[in-house]
Amino acid sequence: MRTLKYSILLLLFTACAVSCKKPEGKGGKASIMGSIHVKKFNAAGIVIAGEYEGAYEDVYIIYGDNSTYGDKIQANPDGNYEFKYLQPGHYKVYAYSKDSTGNSSAPKFAIIREVEITKKKQEVDAGRITIYAY
Repeated sequence: MRTLKYSILLLLFTACAVSCKKPEGKGGKASIMGSIHVKKFNAAGIVIAGEYEGAYEDVYIIYGDNSTYGDKIQANPDGNYEFKYLQPGHYKVYAYSKDSTGNSSAPKFAIIREVEITKKKQEVDAGRITIYAY
């Protein structure tokens, strides 16, 4: 009887340990970083009037398979951003851009970078996100 109790406790403990995998999101030691670059067009949207780093542009992150963003930060004065304290998993990082082709009916759309964190203390570079402005 005593062995049966220990076996059941061991089984419950093992099941809990296996099912306690933390989902994507905050609470970890990993980070995702990158930068925002802006290409500014003239009023007609034809000629690039300038390019610069995306200081204070909003950057969003989606945790795992969620349909809405989990956090939003602003890029620093150099256009760099970093989402800290993340768990291993899949993420989408994005910023909004104007349409550079003039073919879209939407005033803005998301430029998305998909990244994966595979280790607890990993630093992942999502690269440069180029957005367009008028």
